[in-house]
Amino acid sequence: MVLSTTGFSARSLTAKILVLGTTFTLLLFLYIYAKPSFLNFTSLKSPEPSGFNFDILPGRCPPRAYGNGRWEGPHYRTDAFIMTDKSQALEFSGFEGCASSREFDWHLASDNIWHYSRFPAAQSYRWTVGKKDGCEGLEEMNKEKVVRDMVEQGGWLLLGDSITEGHFFSLSCSLYPHVIATPTYTPNSYFDRAWPQNLYLNPDSPLVKKLSIPPGFDITKTPLATFRRVDLLLTQDELVHLHEKLHPVTAANFSLFSKEAAWSLSPKEYLPIFFEGGYSTMVVSTGGHWTTTLFGAYGEKSPAQFEGAKPGIDGVIDFFGHAMRSWADEVQAALLDAARKDRGARKRQVLVRAYLPGHDDCHNIKQPWAEIQTPERASYNWGSIWRYNEVFENIITDVPEKYPDLHYLAIERPGRLRPDAHTTSDCLHIMTGAGVMEGWSHYIWHYVSKELGRSRHSRINP
Repeated sequence: MVLSTTGFSARSLTAKILVLGTTFTLLLFLYIYAKPSFLNFTSLKSPEPSGFNFDILPGRCPPRAYGNGRWEGPHYRTDAFIMTDKSQALEFSGFEGCASSREFDWHLASDNIWHYSRFPAAQSYRWTVGKKDGCEGLEEMNKEKVVRDMVEQGGWLLLGDSITEGHFFSLSCSLYPHVIATPTYTPNSYFDRAWPQNLYLNPDSPLVKKLSIPPGFDITKTPLATFRRVDLLLTQDELVHLHEKLHPVTAANFSLFSKEAAWSLSPKEYLPIFFEGGYSTMVVSTGGHWTTTLFGAYGEKSPAQFEGAKPGIDGVIDFFGHAMRSWADEVQAALLDAARKDRGARKRQVLVRAYLPGHDDCHNIKQPWAEIQTPERASYNWGSIWRYNEVFENIITDVPEKYPDLHYLAIERPGRLRPDAHTTSDCLHIMTGAGVMEGWSHYIWHYVSKELGRSRHSRINP
């Protein structure tokens, strides 16, 4: 096609260009501000409407992207090159203090003088993640903002074993001095691992005057965070009943469990706490107590007393899958029922944090790893923890619309790269201040406030 310029004047050509430009600008304006809903990519919703109907923002830093980062450092906070007194642990970690008094020095790994040489290096590495890792929009953790969100949006209920108890202690340090903790523990005093531990808004915090305190929020009674010891997420009686349904033919003297100690609660007990206690987020983690020693029926010395079950650790993991699916069904149904009863007045979510295994020979390793190293042999069930995590993740994510209000957080990689960050007494528990558990709190806050969006109902009336 040949365009003839015959009859075109410069003035007429200019006029036509102006008309075309104006038309294009108008169409662009209409597209941006009045585009149809099928072109709107900024308000993605769950594929199946739930009782909560979260508006999920585009994943700026999904869990696995967060785990793609690396430990950088050491970046020292002080001029001291070695610990000489246990009180230095707070300064090395960048804490103003810790609200919880539960096994204070043990949590900070400052309880053994023979381990002082690990300080301050172990507290001086930073988890670094960015755009190249698939993670954007990860704001620096700000304790004032976290406390504000807990007050206005709802608190956190942390359920798990002693690893989660360590997370609670770490949180009490990260949010100090804006929180206080109960109960108060004194050295050598009796305590029960089943006792609830709580963080409350500190009435002396300067934040109190700046916060919009919701109706019904009682500073002395409404917790910002609570830890409950729940090793298995279900009680042993509930697990025995489930096992009998799966394997009904057993010997008369059959016992699923050994005499090994474990602490747990039923969902029928902790879900009402979640619904009625002013919480908006429940964080659970399990795996470490699912061993052949606790589940004695699957132990090496136990004869096969039932048919259709895999032996050893394979059998425990298989049963773990059945139990966690039953748990997920019960929790999701309870969430939907609670939403119907309060007509969606409170948006609640349940986060499943991947379990973190231990590192054998940890105290002989003095710095973070660049890549996960898998030993030929591992203690307890540590070498199989990745299988438990995979089972739980598949349950939650394979059919997203089945559990729309349960979310899996695969954020264990930073911890798996820190064999140098364990407490003095063992190679499973993580020391507070090394950045691992502080990173859990940071990411959970990000996930709740950013990845799930701000569509949760605030306790503050607009």
